[in-house]
Amino acid sequence: MGRRWGSVGAALLIACGGVALLTAGTRTGRYLVRAAWEEGKILRGRRSISALVRDPATDAVTRGKLQLVLEVRAFAVDSLGLPAKDAFTQFTQLASDTLVLVLSGAARDTLAPVTWWFPVVGRVPYKGFFRVAEAQREERRLTGRGFDAYLRPAPAFSTLGFFNDPLLSTTLSADSADVANTVVHELTHNLYYAAGAADFNESFASFAGARGATAFFRARGDTANASRSERRWEDQKRLGAFWTRLTDSLEAAYAAHPGAAGRAARLTARDSVYAWARRHLVDSVGPQLTTYPAWYASRVKLDNAALLARRVYMTDLARYDSVWVAEGKDLRRAMARLVAEHKTR
Repeated sequence: MGRRWGSVGAALLIACGGVALLTAGTRTGRYLVRAAWEEGKILRGRRSISALVRDPATDAVTRGKLQLVLEVRAFAVDSLGLPAKDAFTQFTQLASDTLVLVLSGAARDTLAPVTWWFPVVGRVPYKGFFRVAEAQREERRLTGRGFDAYLRPAPAFSTLGFFNDPLLSTTLSADSADVANTVVHELTHNLYYAAGAADFNESFASFAGARGATAFFRARGDTANASRSERRWEDQKRLGAFWTRLTDSLEAAYAAHPGAAGRAARLTARDSVYAWARRHLVDSVGPQLTTYPAWYASRVKLDNAALLARRVYMTDLARYDSVWVAEGKDLRRAMARLVAEHKTR
């Protein structure tokens, strides 16, 4: 199962160190100071990927993954036109197998996300935490206030080119197809990132990462990984369509019982819709998924926070693909067209 939808993108806001110092006495300021501190540790631990590839002490598996990263990065720059700057030229070994935990929240009786505002990136529907206890404390705070809360790990993020983003050991643990997807996904944020438009930013990068990884493997004649990337993308589109259908069903159910007086009815309707969703996942969607584990359909979390979190990474995927087809399956042209369309909205 691909891990890309869990990426925090740029929401860790590491690039806001100056603002963090100015607002250090506030809750947001303290959060930014912590994020800047953790990013500093990541940057201090960087080692050149090229040097590690040449180092005889580097084991063969790691060397192969590191070489793959350099090759995908070069492809992203030369063939896709992504501005890599110095990103993914260095590697940082983390002390943990989890880079960051990402929290999303939502009202229980309406599809209204909890959002957080930060400098540079604007208002976003997720928040990243480097410390498990801190993330769990915020999760409990949300649920204590009556919200749905969804906490999950993310293996990578982007600072939008503000820093020399290194490859992290959490990313390197994935298979080759996912590593290639991650590199292209994160570099796509350097191409275009609209403040306050999380759904477009991340879904657009999901599209670019998947199609970019497939194009890379096909260009080098690696049919196995090209097929793996393609199948994962088809699963993402299939699930994206299901999450959209579920969203529409919930919105209709909530709209049928407006106002404070309708809250109890909205919660009852929510339970019915999610019960249908589980059955449909198990009976219809799950059997079509070729790259997700067998337990996914029966165990994946279903609530408003989890749904909205997935929608951030799986919105309009079929439309992006239709643009790609219209552009002669030229990913570079498709990305340029999608960015231009978004800028004119």
